[in-house]
Amino acid sequence: MGKLTLILLLTTCIAGSLQTPMGSQTTDALIDYINSLDTTWKAGKNFDDSYPKRYLKGLLGGRRRSTPYAKQPAVSDELEIPESFDARQQWPDCLSIKEIRDQGSCGSCWAFAVVEAISDRICIASKGKQQVEVSAENLLACCSSCGDGCEGGFPESAWSYYKNTGLVSGGLYQSKKGCQPYSINACEHHVTGKLPPCDKELRQTPKC
Repeated sequence: MGKLTLILLLTTCIAGSLQTPMGSQTTDALIDYINSLDTTWKAGKNFDDSYPKRYLKGLLGGRRRSTPYAKQPAVSDELEIPESFDARQQWPDCLSIKEIRDQGSCGSCWAFAVVEAISDRICIASKGKQQVEVSAENLLACCSSCGDGCEGGFPESAWSYYKNTGLVSGGLYQSKKGCQPYSINACEHHVTGKLPPCDKELRQTPKC
């Protein structure tokens, strides 16, 4: 039986002014620890110390809710886990699996995670016959019970919203794909490239 090791790295934000830059001491220690494990990848800094803590925390938009979703029954099973698995190879006809969306200067990762998973599942369930990009903006802007838009949201509420209300289609920024494409521009988060640099302040949540 193959073994799968999941390492969950939880970082604790120290109380203080949210406008002060992120301290490098904790970050450097965490990077050194990860790299000391000698895994298949190397950790490094994505942002320099000039980025405000409020902005970086804002990009980590996923939030946890204590109830009622936390009371769902736990499910456990023993599975044969392969040495490696690549979803792009398992379902090569599903283009959404290969696509990497850019949330821009908005803490919408919670919305992106949900709509990308939904898009992939629709394609997988239809054996590649239905290729759809579910709109991140529609979820981000219109789900009033999901949280605070670009300031963060609850993934479990987003799944519930899709189940009970539904979501329209919508592609990347300026893609003109679907009913409601993403309106926040893509940007370079921590390197110099062909895109404009990201703002150091979170954008306003688009209107529904």
